[in-house]
Amino acid sequence: MSVVSTPAPPTGATDPPTLTVVPARHPWRWVGSAVALVLAAQFTHGLVTNPGWDWPTFAGYFVERSIVEALLVTLHLTLAGAALGFLGGVVLAPMRLSRSPVLRGFSWTYIWVFRSVPLIVQLLFWANLGYLYDTLQFGVPFGPGFVEVRTIDLVSPFGAALLGLTLHQAAYSAEIVRAGIISVDQGQVEAAAALGIPRLRQFRRIVLPQAMRAILPSAANELINLLKSTSVVYVLAIGEIFYQVQVVYGRNGRVVPLLMVATVWYVVLTALLSVLQFYVERHFARGALRTLPPTPLQRLRAVVGQRLGRTGVAGPSRGGGGPW
Repeated sequence: MSVVSTPAPPTGATDPPTLTVVPARHPWRWVGSAVALVLAAQFTHGLVTNPGWDWPTFAGYFVERSIVEALLVTLHLTLAGAALGFLGGVVLAPMRLSRSPVLRGFSWTYIWVFRSVPLIVQLLFWANLGYLYDTLQFGVPFGPGFVEVRTIDLVSPFGAALLGLTLHQAAYSAEIVRAGIISVDQGQVEAAAALGIPRLRQFRRIVLPQAMRAILPSAANELINLLKSTSVVYVLAIGEIFYQVQVVYGRNGRVVPLLMVATVWYVVLTALLSVLQFYVERHFARGALRTLPPTPLQRLRAVVGQRLGRTGVAGPSRGGGGPW
């Protein structure tokens, strides 16, 4: 056994001087924060003191019956248009990636056309479909028809609005779904094919669940955009919230408070959709992350626990991590 001796420090050596740690200063950050707070305070002061906002009128119409009914129409158009539009996108995206030139060309042409034409033009076109075709027949292509209906009876103003929103949304949804499919590792599909899994089941059970993690952020953004795009259907005289607000301020002349009614409702609905987006993304993150991102309530409990821990009071436990 060998013994290694530690060399003694040289004679006359002294301890190193204590270093003073100076935190980095960010003066422009403080200046920017101060400017932002001043601007926010001025805007809030204007909201409170400026009589032009007419908050009593705003409060009187915010939950008025006709406004609430128009809000339900807006939600109906948004949810139905989103569901049908994304269903169409799920069909068009695999067609765009198909090996068949016919399917690939059809999908590409559809996406190109409906992304090129403005939504308001599409709505007016579908509302005037009866000008091109008095009746619509259902039967053998280029042959006899079995059922014949008047176009004006089949495509009502609400139906034209829903049809326009759906077809418009399907074009954008197809590109979102296609981007999600491309993001999935090709080895997943090859492994599924080696196991003899049919192509349709490969798409439904392997590709699409993994692609959802890439699809959801853009899809939620499109859903919020569709919510705001429903205001365009006012050109068809459909009683959604923006149209109803116009009707009311056309009678009483209170333009600004009625516009604020529509604005606040759009903000509230967007906030609810954002909350829904967070929890849906958290659900689909279970297979990719070992630890799910904390919910806002869990973050608040963690902050409160830290504060109470610093003051010596036992805070709530951080373990568990339930749905809240």
